[in-house]
Amino acid sequence: MATSDTSNFLISEAHLVLDEARKKKAERTKNIGEPINLPGKALGLIIQGRVAWIAESTAIARKIDLETGKTLQTFKGHTAPVTTLAFCDKAPGTGDQKILITGSWDKTIKLWDTESKNLISSADAHEDFVKALYVFPSLGLLVSGSSDKFVRFWDVSNPLDGKPLRSMGSISSHSRPVECIQGKVISDNSAVLYTGDTMGIIKVWELSKNSEPGSRWSASLTRELNYHRTRINDMSYGNGQLWTASADETVQVGFDQEVPTESKIKPPPPIVHPKQARCILPIGLTDVGEPYLITGSEDMIRVYDLSTFDEPELIRVVDAHWHDVLALRLWIRKSTGDDGITRVEPWVVSSSLDGTIRKWRLIELVAPPQKAEPVEKVPSPPPEPQGFEMTEDEERELADLMGED
Repeated sequence: MATSDTSNFLISEAHLVLDEARKKKAERTKNIGEPINLPGKALGLIIQGRVAWIAESTAIARKIDLETGKTLQTFKGHTAPVTTLAFCDKAPGTGDQKILITGSWDKTIKLWDTESKNLISSADAHEDFVKALYVFPSLGLLVSGSSDKFVRFWDVSNPLDGKPLRSMGSISSHSRPVECIQGKVISDNSAVLYTGDTMGIIKVWELSKNSEPGSRWSASLTRELNYHRTRINDMSYGNGQLWTASADETVQVGFDQEVPTESKIKPPPPIVHPKQARCILPIGLTDVGEPYLITGSEDMIRVYDLSTFDEPELIRVVDAHWHDVLALRLWIRKSTGDDGITRVEPWVVSSSLDGTIRKWRLIELVAPPQKAEPVEKVPSPPPEPQGFEMTEDEERELADLMGED
């Protein structure tokens, strides 16, 4: 039957324009940032030494040598995209970080021995996508967040026992999918947990348990932070500061409640981006300790000088990828010259929906360019059709991750 509805034609044409713009930019940017091309998209990223651990849309976790770009290991067992990963110790507090933990759209959490490459255990952890993992190493505690709106606690004090993860409690007060988790240890039996959801709500919890073996963790809500208007895309905690990036196009920072008022630095106003802020790397929270903030928004990397903390200055916009930047991580790169001297230099590693991870010298990122850098603007994606049960954000995410770019 004929129809006068032209919305599908308009959306198709908009997608064609977007695809063409991305193809042109992909050709222009194909060699910048020492790119490492992946079979899929890096949805999660952790850097250890010279190695990148990647949660990949191809349903595997991948270990890559950042110097050579070669795949060193693959961990296969999930049946849907791997969205997030973390590490825990074989024995809590040892710092060996030999156990890889992966979460997936297949709703499971799996544990892997990175030395033997064997799958240790698999747990049907949630009723929907597993979106975030966070480990308190010294407590032997794993926390997971999901599109099912639950936050769950898991015992990883003896990960090599081969048994499915044992539940240690849960939180069910979020009304939207839980995207981000951060935390800090207070004592052997207490911690603070930050959970962020797609509504833009950040909840602050006090976790506690008694000292009896096998005790479950309980969570008490202490604060609710409502300064974002929508989805929390990324969180980073350290030095009493909680940095957050949101789809409301801002990056913001809050302070721990227990930090004495007289010692607090005046927080900056919301750092506004042209489009949603996907990811953040506050360099001041890392071992490098320099007053810079690096953010990913659309296909750009933006660099801010926080020397005057309450008046951040945008000093650089890098045309870094041809699709959205998903993660930014610090890499302490060690190299030995012909003179036999080992040199240590901080780099930044970025991952993107363009199917690459790229490497950037921090000293070059934070140095203002000698002249204005040309920035090629890729059109924003057209709106997605309505009528599905998934949220608008999840529809867009699914199209980006599983579609052909």
